[in-house]
Amino acid sequence: MISFFVNGQKVSVDVANNVRLLYVLRNHLEKKAAKFGCGLGQCGACTVLIDGNPTQSCDVSVEFAAGRSVTTLEGLSEGEVLHPLQQAFLEEQAAQCGYCTAGILMSAKGLLDCNPNPTRAEIVDALARNLCRCGAHLRVIRAVERAAKILRGETH
Repeated sequence: MISFFVNGQKVSVDVANNVRLLYVLRNHLEKKAAKFGCGLGQCGACTVLIDGNPTQSCDVSVEFAAGRSVTTLEGLSEGEVLHPLQQAFLEEQAAQCGYCTAGILMSAKGLLDCNPNPTRAEIVDALARNLCRCGAHLRVIRAVERAAKILRGETH
């Protein structure tokens, strides 16, 4: 039995230690936002936060999460109220197909939690492990910049 926290709630799963965290989140805990993309930790579609750090959940075993705090996109909003990152993505029309969006949002959250005033270069660097084939990169960067301003109280 492996226990950890997901979006603030303690969970316990009875799976082999080497099962990938992504599969536990999706198949056992019904957290479907993190997506299977490459299965090799190279595309970022499965990114979650583990103890606040962006982590590709297809690339770590559930054992790695034992005793830790995992945040998925489902834990980002507060009820019906969107997180400023989610709102900024809507306002900037930063998602096209949406497959990569959850991972990008979680990487951006990890960045803004430790750096509330990132430069454009820091945003690009923080999102470097998230691939988007739709070509929405500039809108994504603008959305992260907008969310940073909202979180700093500079705009609504």
